[in-house]
Parts: sequence; structure tokens; C-alpha cells
Amino acid sequence: MLPAPLARDEVHVWNIDLNRDPTPFRDLLSVEELRRAECFRFEQDREHFLVARGMLRALLARYLGAAPTALCFVYGEHGKPRLVAPETGLRFNLSHSHGRALIAVAEGRDVGVDLEYVHRRVAEERVAQRYFSPEEVAALRALPPAERKAAFFRGWSRKEAYLKARGDGIHYGLRHFTVSLAPDEPAALLANTLHPEEVTRWTLRNLDVGPDFAACVAAEGAGWTLRTFDASRLPAG
Repeated sequence: MLPAPLARDEVHVWNIDLNRDPTPFRDLLSVEELRRAECFRFEQDREHFLVARGMLRALLARYLGAAPTALCFVYGEHGKPRLVAPETGLRFNLSHSHGRALIAVAEGRDVGVDLEYVHRRVAEERVAQRYFSPEEVAALRALPPAERKAAFFRGWSRKEAYLKARGDGIHYGLRHFTVSLAPDEPAALLANTLHPEEVTRWTLRNLDVGPDFAACVAAEGAGWTLRTFDASRLPAG
């Protein structure tokens, strides 16, 4: 059972441990999803994909009162999935990294979620110079060196969550918009030079997934309440 119905003024985010037996999830997936799983080179990546997609189907089915296998997805130009069967106003997004996944669900409002593992090796300053806005680069450089890595991933997760909520890939131009990234700032879209009105259209919220991750959810509107849940005990199906 779900812990509570999904109200229109709520966004639910589910925290999922992907280190589970993938076998029960195989029967929930479509032929296309199973084919995608086989494209992964490493077995662990393949298993994590199976669990993530299986849990997505299981959770959405619980919200809709449908069978997981009855769900039918289509994909946008940049790969964002949406449900076409059953017909619903439910919106959702999935992100996974390093054995963990987040699934965001909302009713009648677009939503995006991103999860980043902060211990992977990245040349933060060089990547920021290429993909961050000038304001974000300046904010990053203003921080003490010891705080820049966490700030980089904090900013990256917020930028990705926003783009995923919009349904866009990085072709949109990550340098065209600015998010907060300093440790004392709440998650926020601060500016968008292409579409200034976007600042009031979207709300970003930080997600606490533990010290190894940076995570953010972005959703339309300003009046929604965030609720988070642990899906580790939920069975497949």
C-alpha cells in the first residue's frame, strides 16, 4: 500500500536501493526494456537498470491501481518517458547513480529529479567553465577550495533536475540559466537568459540522500509540498 494518496499540491520522491535481486522485476518489464537492459556491458549496471525500471512500474501501478505490466510508455525527443496507458495526469521522473535511485511523482505538474554520486572523479572547475553560467562559475570560485566539489555536484544536480522537468537535454544550453549552489543557499532557479519567466514557473527543492550524493527535485508551481519515502521494503509487483 502507498503511505498516502498523491494530492495535487504534493510531489512524492521515493528513495530506492538498487542492490536487490533483479529476478522478480524482469516479469514486469516490456520487451523493449529488457532489450535495453541487455545493452549494458557490466552485469551490475544491467541489474540496477532492471530494478530501477521495475520499481518505477511497481510504484506507478500502485498510484494508478493498475497492473505494472499494463503500463505503456512513450518517450519525448530527449528521452523523457510519459504514460499513455492508462490515461492519467500523473507525471514522473527517474534518476539513478551508484546503486541508488530516486523516483519523483506528481499529479498534473511536470517534474524532474536528479541524483549525483559526489565521489566520482570529475575536473570540477574545467567542467563548470564549459557548462555552468558565468554567475555559477563565479559563485563556485568564491567558495573555499574544500567546499567546491560538493558545490559543483549540488549545482549540477539542480541544473539536471530542471532540464529533466522541462523534458530537455543538455542541448538546451546549461550556460543559459543559473541555479544556486553555495552551501547556505536553498535550491533555486535564479535566472534564465533565454526564458526569464521560467524563474517563477519552477520550484527546486534539495533532497537529502546522505553524504555520498547530491540530489534535487524540480516541479512546476510554487505551492507544492515535498514528501519523501523509502521504497527499500516495497516488493516487486
